[in-house]
Amino acid sequence: MPWDPIRLNSGYYIPSIAFGTWTLGNGQGSIDQVEQALDTGFNHIDTAQVYRNESETGTALRESGLSRSDVFVTTKYSGLNGLDIPISIQNSLSNLGVEYVDLYLIHHPRLAVPDIPTVWAQMEKVREAGLAKSIGVSNFDAKDLAVLLASAKVKPAVNQILLHPYVYSRQRPILEYAAANGIVIEAYSTLTPITNMPDGPLDKPLNEIATKLGATTDQVLFAWVKAKGAVVVTTSSKKSRLEGYLAAGDIVLSEEDVTAIDAAGELGEEGTCVRRKWVGAAVLGVGVSASLCRYLDVL
Repeated sequence: MPWDPIRLNSGYYIPSIAFGTWTLGNGQGSIDQVEQALDTGFNHIDTAQVYRNESETGTALRESGLSRSDVFVTTKYSGLNGLDIPISIQNSLSNLGVEYVDLYLIHHPRLAVPDIPTVWAQMEKVREAGLAKSIGVSNFDAKDLAVLLASAKVKPAVNQILLHPYVYSRQRPILEYAAANGIVIEAYSTLTPITNMPDGPLDKPLNEIATKLGATTDQVLFAWVKAKGAVVVTTSSKKSRLEGYLAAGDIVLSEEDVTAIDAAGELGEEGTCVRRKWVGAAVLGVGVSASLCRYLDVL
């Protein structure tokens, strides 16, 4: 299935769809779900310190029987327990049971203490030491990226951000800045218009395009992300859905399809202010219920 790998500015290739572990919790259930994803055909696993299931991810990798080179592994520095990057990467490698990760990300710019240049220099040392083949960021806006690039010796390979049609217009400057600087975008929470915000302006074009292409609406959303040149990060506990997500790689949207989705997404953007417990509160060590009128998700 043509979820073709994308070349990073580090020279390595990243699979263009990933199975994310942020909703899995821990314990045997999360091991089983990662194993199921690998068995279904996913070869990119995305985890993080703050998800607290790196160890389970590592167990699933070992039990899968796959060689290390067969799976692209991403984890993130989330500032868990106040630990710094040099200690955190070692802990993550130990938890995962690997000697290196393919991609290591700063989970949020708020974790860049005392500042972005200082923390990025630590990330560059992680790469130099061979502990991560590529390094990048998550939830950085264009201004954050500009600050980073002003002193960076190594450009971030990716920026993982919230991306679905209802937030596309306000996230677009990030996509454009990344493209101009050779940084690949990874998209999380792409299915939000279906899972959390049904009955909105996107319903009509998604349903019409899905019917025309003989696809499902979630497949159409993933095809939209692919059309934007981004990597999909997704998850599901159901094997049938995972199979459908992989099959979405075969779907190609026309320019008219993409334009229709963009336009409907812009109409519904005002409705994206929803109240929910901010997952990122765990990263910052505070309890927060935030109005997510911006992309404050940390996934």
